[in-house]
Amino acid sequence: MPSHKTQRRRGKAKTSGNPKFWGKHAVYAALDNPERTVVKLWGTRPALAEIVIPDDLTVQFAEVTDLARFVPRDAPHQGLVAEVLPLEDQWLSDIFPDDEGDQRPILVLDQVTDPHNVGAIFRSAAAFGALAIVTQDRHAPPESGVLAKAASGALELVPWVRVVNLARALDEIAEHGYWRIGLTGHSETALADALTPNRNCLVLGAEGEGMRHNIEEHCDALAKLPIKDQMESLNVSNAAAVALYAATTGQ
Repeated sequence: MPSHKTQRRRGKAKTSGNPKFWGKHAVYAALDNPERTVVKLWGTRPALAEIVIPDDLTVQFAEVTDLARFVPRDAPHQGLVAEVLPLEDQWLSDIFPDDEGDQRPILVLDQVTDPHNVGAIFRSAAAFGALAIVTQDRHAPPESGVLAKAASGALELVPWVRVVNLARALDEIAEHGYWRIGLTGHSETALADALTPNRNCLVLGAEGEGMRHNIEEHCDALAKLPIKDQMESLNVSNAAAVALYAATTGQ
């Protein structure tokens, strides 16, 4: 009969309720972010040997099989798992740039709840230099290992603003000179024609349902991506990447 210790090691690791990030990109970015508190780091000896570990950080050497207990089944942890504290809340009023020449787009997500999609959107936002991502606090995923892994480090790079009322947030965004463009396949206007040469705010809704009617009413224009008729729509993370590229390049 297996020992009690062996049985326990096969089960899920007992941990705190803090998020656990895994994979090199997510863990490296968390360690490099001065705004992020890393509580504890687990890693294999080869993986830990590749990084500079802060003196005040609790580190525990672990085998690959041990690390698997911290992450979802078959998740590619790459020999590293970090327990972190969620980032401090960002205020919408704090993200607007003082420089009028700063025309980085803002991305607003209306009830996009899948952490894989939100993580991928963060990755695109970082790649194309978005100013921030804005979501409603009750209808967005929390920080998690799944989201951080999909973001590939971008969760530490792009400000994430959670608001109580998305419609009011869009009003505040407009007050700071942003042209609010809602992405929907029902529009006859192409995104390239809706973009302005100045500040743009891109609004995307959840897959399937799209933007809520109230959110559409708080947009200055509705536009669609130029996709072929045989495809009704794109995954929201792919749509965000295309829209950000268009907003950045003006194409």
